[in-house]
Amino acid sequence: MTAAIVELSNLRFSWAASLPLTVDIPNLQLAKTDRVFVTGASGSGKSTLLSLLAGIVTPQQGSIRILDQDLGKLGGAARDRFRADHIGFIFQMFNLIPYLSVMANVVLPCGFSARRRRNAIQAAGSVEAEALRLLSHLDLADNRTLEQPVTELSVGQQQRVAAARALIGAPELVIADEPTSSLDAERRSAFVDLLFRECTRNGATLIFVSHDTSLAAQFDRRINFVELNRALHSGTARLACEPGCL
Repeated sequence: MTAAIVELSNLRFSWAASLPLTVDIPNLQLAKTDRVFVTGASGSGKSTLLSLLAGIVTPQQGSIRILDQDLGKLGGAARDRFRADHIGFIFQMFNLIPYLSVMANVVLPCGFSARRRRNAIQAAGSVEAEALRLLSHLDLADNRTLEQPVTELSVGQQQRVAAARALIGAPELVIADEPTSSLDAERRSAFVDLLFRECTRNGATLIFVSHDTSLAAQFDRRINFVELNRALHSGTARLACEPGCL
């Protein structure tokens, strides 16, 4: 049996003690190389779950194990290091550094993680060469674009830059929060193909959150978060839009 990469047990989280639970998940396991499509109503807690998986926030109860590491046993700085080494995150709002170029944004994770830097160099000979390889699959590899500040790009181009940044250095877990929302059909197909190809190449697990259910059939597993999240079925629960949710 394939070892679990992600293990959640009795996970409970609320944004404040006075508020109802946002996330209440009894258990969930994801295996290495799983491609998981997560859908659910706006405000149902999907983005909160992703923040918990990345160690950006921590639960009030229960455990989150990623790569057999209990995130609850790590301090804030250690969680940051763990995330930098092992998790590629495509944020819903991209979170690109506005004053940096496209290339500088993509190689940024390798400046924070020696592990991902080694992986990038091993894959392509240099960090920049690996960034260029990823960007070429997203039609962003021409010299003029590479040196542009990301603020000069279209929203769809920024979304693709965020994907290349998440994938560089072969993280074992790739988390994508509404990553195709600004892409047309052709770009969306190429984008998903790249995610699948890179995750297969690196043996990574992919968690892909989207309202675009037309993509669901391409994934190994589909999770309806409204069914998974017990917080939505309690008498006091309500849909509450957490920071960054749609």
